[in-house]
Amino acid sequence: MFEEAQLYSPVTRGEDGVTVHLADDHPGVNDPAYRERRNEIAAAALDWSPGQPMPRIDYTEPEQEVWRTVCRELAPKHERYACRAFRDALIALDLPTDRIPQLDQVTAGLQPLTGFEYVPAAGIVPLDEFYGSLADKRFHSTQYVRHHDAPLYTPEPDLIHEVIGHGHLLADPQIAEVNRLAGEAARRCETDAGLQFVADVFWFTIEFGVLWEDGALRAYGAGILSSYGEIEEFRGMDIRPLDFHQMGTIEYDITHYQPVLFGADSFNHMIEAVGGFFATADDDTPARLERKHATA
Repeated sequence: MFEEAQLYSPVTRGEDGVTVHLADDHPGVNDPAYRERRNEIAAAALDWSPGQPMPRIDYTEPEQEVWRTVCRELAPKHERYACRAFRDALIALDLPTDRIPQLDQVTAGLQPLTGFEYVPAAGIVPLDEFYGSLADKRFHSTQYVRHHDAPLYTPEPDLIHEVIGHGHLLADPQIAEVNRLAGEAARRCETDAGLQFVADVFWFTIEFGVLWEDGALRAYGAGILSSYGEIEEFRGMDIRPLDFHQMGTIEYDITHYQPVLFGADSFNHMIEAVGGFFATADDDTPARLERKHATA
């Protein structure tokens, strides 16, 4: 179990404006220009309201170069390690690799494919809002980019993770539907425990899911597919069969590569099993799975 807030740098608004509070070990913590840039981008998201034009960020050349570097380095890894649906979605969504797409451009690509849209987030979005919005085919995404001194590493989700990882998953109709079902599950939950269980299963599936395809273990999780390092390591982890009780109760550390992953037997198995879980999950699910686990 983890707290979603741990993933993001806290954002506050005070008399001096919007401030993003970077951790002491963040690559950009000692770079005043980067910190000011983060504050500026966060403020644009906080000032946005539904129905308004999407805030467009005038990305700098160093930021554009980070995007180009990540796209270039991840491309051969996707060919080798990503599931077929993700590779097909890369072609279907056809995002530029030479410049950072604006969120409204990502939406324009997704709408005819699956109907999903992107909306801006300054940082952490409350669990119920983030997951619940998936039911409306809406994905909350940050717009900042990791520090240019470490283009292949980020201690927190940035636009690269949320567009390269999640955006392409949402371009596949079947995976997009699993996301929508996760949103409906979140909305059915009226307790923090039920919602957290849904979030934990989402972590081990949509974020860090793997499956067997063509005789090889491949990734479909956004966290793996957007990580230059983890995508090379996931096949060496402890790969367990899909087990939603374990996903919702196992302890894990988000600051390290995930040592335990849950693998579906095939893409269709993942869609049916994970989609089936989210289609029925509610506040009673943790107790129901616990009883089943105890009698197994």
